[in-house]
Amino acid sequence: MTAGRTMGARALGSAPVARVDRATATAAAAARGKGADRALYLLSQSANHSMLWHGINLVDAIVGGPQHQRRAARRSAIVALEQALVNGPIKSAVSRQRPDARDDHPHDLRTPRTSSFPSGHASAAACSATMLSADLGLAPVWWSLAAVVSWTRIHVGVHHASDVIAGIAVGRLLARLSDVLWPRDR
Repeated sequence: MTAGRTMGARALGSAPVARVDRATATAAAAARGKGADRALYLLSQSANHSMLWHGINLVDAIVGGPQHQRRAARRSAIVALEQALVNGPIKSAVSRQRPDARDDHPHDLRTPRTSSFPSGHASAAACSATMLSADLGLAPVWWSLAAVVSWTRIHVGVHHASDVIAGIAVGRLLARLSDVLWPRDR
């Protein structure tokens, strides 16, 4: 194990992080089976491979004019690059086990094969919410959707809360960096 992985593993295994992860997992377990499962599973599945966010961008490109088309294409390209970074080198830098596998899933769920840290769903959600808010306004709508998508990953039992928090931070950071490297109206 490299020094970076050792330090990251120690931070993720620290008592405060473990307490947050356990408390959140307990809350998610208590909420399961209370009526929202199907919607949360469907939303989680719809966000696989950022399809939810690409779909929103496609609708914007179809109903908007040329400026909307350019911005929608930019957002989809950026979220695709963001996901390549998160699901490649970033997840590889901190190889973290996912929560114990649940065998009581009431609905279909794709089993992730990558490291648990950070959550790719949460990073794509935060990256997309940042860009959609800047391009289309309605920040509360996009951030609410991003928050629910992020929560679904804890609810379905494939991520720790700390994975989701880190994913949100990474996605937001990469969206902000994209504004510097590829400004919206260039």
